Amino acid sequence: MRAEQPGTGSGLDQAASAFLELRPRLFGIAYRILGSVAEAEDILQEVWLRWQKTDRTVVVEPPAFLARTTTHLAINVAQSARARRETYVGPWLPEPVDTSVDPAVGAERAEALEFAVLLLLEKLSPTERAAYILREAFDYPYGEIADILRLSAVNTRQIVSRARKRVSAERREPVDKAEHRRLLEVFLAAARAGDVAALEDLFATDVVSYADGGGIKGAARFPVAGHTRVAKFVAAFAPRFWPGTDLEWVEANGRPGVLISRDGTDVALLTIEALPRRVHTLLWVMNPVKLEAFARSRGRADAGL
Repeated sequence: MRAEQPGTGSGLDQAASAFLELRPRLFGIAYRILGSVAEAEDILQEVWLRWQKTDRTVVVEPPAFLARTTTHLAINVAQSARARRETYVGPWLPEPVDTSVDPAVGAERAEALEFAVLLLLEKLSPTERAAYILREAFDYPYGEIADILRLSAVNTRQIVSRARKRVSAERREPVDKAEHRRLLEVFLAAARAGDVAALEDLFATDVVSYADGGGIKGAARFPVAGHTRVAKFVAAFAPRFWPGTDLEWVEANGRPGVLISRDGTDVALLTIEALPRRVHTLLWVMNPVKLEAFARSRGRADAGL
């Protein structure tokens, strides 16, 4: 029997069913390429519109079609985003996503999801990033990645290999989640007390603090580096930052984090990157737009994401 035409009621029902089933994976692809919940959501809206208008009777493999469409749209947005981020006020960090809803955000493996890896992927070209993500996070065969990216299989293998080597060379092996949370708890205690000595003892020598505020008042506009400088910096703002705040433990990009709020309004999401017994990176997401995106990601299950 011939499939229903795209414009018919039953045809749209089938299209919606196929799209919703694949939506977590499509979101995961777009989010990893872009590092942005909001931009990934916009991509999926456009993919859905295109899927509605497509003659689906000639689409042999809807998952491949939707993955290809999502990937190309995300690459296009990533190319323009690179220019926008050059004018971003202060350090740029990915928008955090709540992975307690979907631990791998639609992926077979949780690769290219942690903040540290997403930041490393920003150093790759959008096409390199997409190839790496499709292979490492979603385990697509090289032939299918080549088809999605419209490249030769040989070229695709080379791109993935180069990207994998570059990420591996720069990535520090993370501690497990229990140690990550313990170190974050130690940091919070020392930071709230303004204890410079305890902070210096906790930090790796080359620790760096990044605050992504997008230009808001109170967020550092440049990274602060070095264990003594970061310790003094954190202690200096303690008296005016911590009083009156409430802390909520969350899971952000597969790692424990703390959502900091004041009078019911989220003011920062804090997470860290760590070595055994030492914190080497502080990551403060303070941009209100990104905090709103994180709040939306926490409701992804209800939103059908």
